[in-house]
Amino acid sequence: MAKYKIVALPGDGIGQIVLEEAIRVLDAVGFDAEYIHGDIGWEFWKKEGNPLPERTIKLIEEHKIALFGAITSKPKDEAAKELAPELQGKGLTYSSPIVGLRQHFKLEISLRPCRTYEGNPLNFIRRTPDGGFEEPFVNVAIFRQNTEGLYGGVEWSNPPEEVYKAFLTHPKFVKNFGNIPKEEIAISTRIFTRGAVERILRAAFEYARKYGFKSVTVAEKPNVIRETSGMMYQMAKELQKNDYPEIEVWNVNIDAMMMWLTKNPEDFGVIVASNMFGDIVSDAFAGLVGGLGFAASAQYNPQSGVAVFEPTHGSAPKYAEYETPIVNPIAMIEAARMMLEYIGEQDKADRIRQAIAKVIKEGKVRTYDMLKLKGSPEVLQQGAASTRQMTDAIIANL
Repeated sequence: MAKYKIVALPGDGIGQIVLEEAIRVLDAVGFDAEYIHGDIGWEFWKKEGNPLPERTIKLIEEHKIALFGAITSKPKDEAAKELAPELQGKGLTYSSPIVGLRQHFKLEISLRPCRTYEGNPLNFIRRTPDGGFEEPFVNVAIFRQNTEGLYGGVEWSNPPEEVYKAFLTHPKFVKNFGNIPKEEIAISTRIFTRGAVERILRAAFEYARKYGFKSVTVAEKPNVIRETSGMMYQMAKELQKNDYPEIEVWNVNIDAMMMWLTKNPEDFGVIVASNMFGDIVSDAFAGLVGGLGFAASAQYNPQSGVAVFEPTHGSAPKYAEYETPIVNPIAMIEAARMMLEYIGEQDKADRIRQAIAKVIKEGKVRTYDMLKLKGSPEVLQQGAASTRQMTDAIIANL
């Protein structure tokens, strides 16, 4: 019997391709696991009217750990048109299954590391005063609160009368919006709770302590969004003072953060932010270390132990149709590596990182994105490695 049981969620498009490659690497490094397939994604929306079937939720409830590929999402009206004929007109509304997983399992901690691999031609470089170039080493871990804030889903178009009346109790709403007809108003809320804020901050501080980072940066906007961003920054200062005195707290407004990360990204270590700001800053930092082909994330609930690991790229369905897959599998392999760290298989995780690093540094095997080519089947004739060839090279270096 295998030591671990992992729920494998291929999803849509290239998710099915890269997940298979990641499992090949896990097998090669000696990870003793049984992979249990879970249904998720667009095909199940079309056939069943539910992209996250209850049977898949039960699998994750039982086995706790899941590897997730990618999903296809479309706007509400387009999604409705693709439902099976017998499901049309039944009031079904599409919602993202990955958001559904986050909300159902309260996967409130999202960790997105962004780390430079030496020799990656996509790494960030900057000009030096003498006219040359330098390549700073980026090693950042972004902690994103994953269930609250602007992505909490509490929103209305033409809000109900009781909601509208509640907003009319705020003088600034009356001043700025009180003369606008209710049916012309759309409202999205940004809700923080102290418990969730404390948990994401503690996760960031504990990670900084474990891996020797000197600072935790709060990337919010407390000077303008005073109640929610202000809560996070104030709680960060209190936690640092009481429990983590050896770690500095930096306060950098999210807009300034986007400027500083392209000036001196090497100055930052651990960053913590709310849902939307964390989403933005993690994608921005990912761009400094190679982009979506290298960006992975973990989402977990410290109380229940449920954790989902995934690349941050989409399903790119057109690439899934190519006879020979060309997509970069490293992001998915990195997600699998993060899973190993999470469950305590640190040696295997380190070996995978070292194998990836060696392939990239040697520069003999590069996928089309690393060669800065436009994605098409012809890239294989232009020297790009296929998805499988990149995985083979990583396995050869294990």
